[in-house]
Amino acid sequence: MSRLTELAAEFGMVERALGDPAALADTREYARLTRRHRELLPLVTLLRERDSVQADLDGARELLTDPDMRELAASEIPALETRLTEIEAELVVLLLPTDPDDDRDVILELRAGAGGAEAGLFVMDLLRMYTRYVEGVGLRLNVLDANESDLGGASRVVAEVTGGPGSHGAFRALRWERGVHRVQRVPATESQGRIHTSTVTVAVLPEVEQDEVQLDLSEVRIDVFRSQGAGGQGVNTTDSAVRAVYRPGTPDEIMVVCQDGRSQIKNREKALLVLASRLAERERAAREERERSQRAAQVGSGDRSEKIRTYNYPQNRVTDHRLEGDDKNYPLDSVIAGNVAPVVAALARAQRELQLLDMAARDAQEAPHGAA
Repeated sequence: MSRLTELAAEFGMVERALGDPAALADTREYARLTRRHRELLPLVTLLRERDSVQADLDGARELLTDPDMRELAASEIPALETRLTEIEAELVVLLLPTDPDDDRDVILELRAGAGGAEAGLFVMDLLRMYTRYVEGVGLRLNVLDANESDLGGASRVVAEVTGGPGSHGAFRALRWERGVHRVQRVPATESQGRIHTSTVTVAVLPEVEQDEVQLDLSEVRIDVFRSQGAGGQGVNTTDSAVRAVYRPGTPDEIMVVCQDGRSQIKNREKALLVLASRLAERERAAREERERSQRAAQVGSGDRSEKIRTYNYPQNRVTDHRLEGDDKNYPLDSVIAGNVAPVVAALARAQRELQLLDMAARDAQEAPHGAA
């Protein structure tokens, strides 16, 4: 209750700040306040309902002493008690820690792993799947760079996923997709009808502002060149594509290519943004390794054994290996068409259950000896 009171007070301060003209003048501060208001609103709404139900329950219990109202009060009390218990359970869930990156836009990277050309074809299948999925939750996917093959596949695709007002956070929507995706099917080029197993690695990098990462531009080499692939006459006849290379020729080298627009300036800005996000992810991974975090790495080597999800075409089944029981299998034709939301919901639910178990374990350890 102490924490709920603090959050309710913070919500009041955020609402007052949003009404301050000074907040409207500062775009970044206004966006931060709006995001925090959206985060706190479900909790505060539920807290207000809890207070209302508690008041109704107290009133009904008082009426038990009134001979004329006793029967009516007694009939209302069970439903009020049930609803109060439900609200308190929901409040506990809302108090569970969330990822601070949930509302950020993301850089989505798909890379062909084991399986050669078939893996490249599956890269494009996943790209289409994610495009439909994010559009369904109010997000936008824009391809920044792609190494496409003659067969219609791609060895690598880099895309930006952004949200608009009232939409899901991009990282929240895609965070569970990080890892190795395995596909089992008969490739179009297979004449014997044999099932092949291929993999694609998926990385989901929260976008960062360039001032959040110490990016020394003296360590970045910028190259410009003519864009390749579809895009129209203006794209293919001007040096609008940009390649940003961080610490070229060193073990720390990171290369980013952006060629989605006609403007060299905009491509340069986008390439530096992707580079900053990759550096932030590198720093985060190093920090987690130092702290011996139990969170798995986003992407393994791409070996078939390192998988988070399997797409089995012959059996029309998608299996998420992080789930158990009835929650782990889904119709492949539905998921690959963009209906990823049920899988995401199951993964989020499993995480909440683990968090609740951890919370209960901590409470048990902190309870005084002899307490129930």
